[in-house]
Amino acid sequence: MRAGAGRLNRYARGVQSIRIALAQTAPRLGQLDANLARHHELIGEARAAGADLVVFPELGLTGYQLQDLAADVAMRLDDPRLARLAGATRDLSAVVSFVEESADHRLFIAAALLEDGEVRHVHRKIHLPTYGLFDERRFFAAGDMLRAVPSRLGLGVGLAVCEDFFHLSVAQLLALDGAQLLVNVSSSPGRDLAATHEVGLGTASSWWTLMRTYAQLTTSFVVFCNRVGNDESISFWGGSEVVAPNGETLFRAPLFDEGLFTVDVSPGDVRRERIAVPLLRDERPELQLRELARVVAERAGLGHDTTAELGAEPGPDVAPDDPPHEPIGFRKAR
Repeated sequence: MRAGAGRLNRYARGVQSIRIALAQTAPRLGQLDANLARHHELIGEARAAGADLVVFPELGLTGYQLQDLAADVAMRLDDPRLARLAGATRDLSAVVSFVEESADHRLFIAAALLEDGEVRHVHRKIHLPTYGLFDERRFFAAGDMLRAVPSRLGLGVGLAVCEDFFHLSVAQLLALDGAQLLVNVSSSPGRDLAATHEVGLGTASSWWTLMRTYAQLTTSFVVFCNRVGNDESISFWGGSEVVAPNGETLFRAPLFDEGLFTVDVSPGDVRRERIAVPLLRDERPELQLRELARVVAERAGLGHDTTAELGAEPGPDVAPDDPPHEPIGFRKAR
């Protein structure tokens, strides 16, 4: 049993309902103190509304499009400002996101679970996009650990940050590790405006499809908190939501509007769904581990390529009887 799990489980036995507050905010870019003050205000409002958990978006304490400002707003885990924010969570849980500076001065996009005045758990964003308008790998280091953690809420919590959920393994590993409540904090820009999409915004349709899919496949609650507002020329669309373990959308916040939105969920829904549809029970992690070891070895050239055609020669994946062609745009010398 993990440290503190006994105390948390004693709390869990009395939990009939959990009220989740989604803080769909518009952070002020690079203004850490102002964003900290806003977090304190919203935690107070969430407590007054009877919330058990309040969730803020990715980099809600700093804004997203930081680039060279990242080092100026970074906090170490022993930063007094983070400790004061954690201190505001007595009898409450909160998920906040910020730039974390490690002891060796690497910068990470981090999400932290704060509970009962403590920093309970920190997740460092694992998958950093560097395509389209994204350039995160230029400014941040990638995390290398994925863990679920017991919570005062009576459910195991798994944290992920935005792009992490565009990789299948993240939600599955968190659920297999004990998460029953998957929380994804995001700074998703609004892209792909078209009437052919569910709500005229392709980004929203993609995210909402992902959330429903992960909820059903992991039989877990999924909480998605996305920011609104603008960072320079980038606009963020909101649309935060909570999805039940059967894939039903319990609540969806409006697009582009800032606000604090609450929804009640029943922890018993996880038990009911996992008994009725035992997908996690029937997962085969040992099979995946074996096959992934094979795939990694083959990709690194350390093992026989089992996907190659019979009789293929070692080396690049080119048919041996396929002669080299003239480069496009060049003519033969006469």
